[in-house]
Order: sequence, then structure tokens, then C-alpha cells
Amino acid sequence: MLTSHELLLKYYHDRRFDFPAITVCYVDRGAPGDESCVSGDRINRLGPYCFEIASPPAGTEIPYHRILRILYEGELMWDRTVRTRKKGTVDRPE
Repeated sequence: MLTSHELLLKYYHDRRFDFPAITVCYVDRGAPGDESCVSGDRINRLGPYCFEIASPPAGTEIPYHRILRILYEGELMWDRTVRTRKKGTVDRPE
């Protein structure tokens, strides 16, 4: 199973995928339900330990260990609570 970081890198670098179609939901203490979600078009950078989202006045870094789930075009591709994935969910060509 790919880590959340590895999966985001795959979607970012693989031309078969449209990175803005990604939705990343993560732990955000103080937000409703302690969770926020961001689309791929708001992700500025994928660093080694965190990803950066666009937020004024400077970007906000979110550690990968806070990611709860990753969706692609609304379809669940990765979930922290699931230890295995269905065959082909990541490699689905566009």
C-alpha cells in the first residue's frame, strides 16, 4: 500500500491524473469536526514531511501524518483507517 505522501506524488507527477481533481482531508483542530479538506489546486508544494496549502498571508504546512483520506474525482483512493486498497484504485488511467 502506498503512503499518503507517495500517492500524492504519484498523482502530481503522473500525467494520466489531473492533480486539481484531488481532495485531501486532514485533521484540523478547531475546524468543524476537527477536519478540513483542500483540493489539489490549493496545494502549493509536496515536501518530504508535509504539504503546503495556499492560505494568506503565507502558505500553511500540513504534516502528512494528519491526512485522513484522499479522494480523486470524489472517489476514495486512500484512507488512514484502511490498511489495504483495492487492486487498481491508484493506477486507474484517465
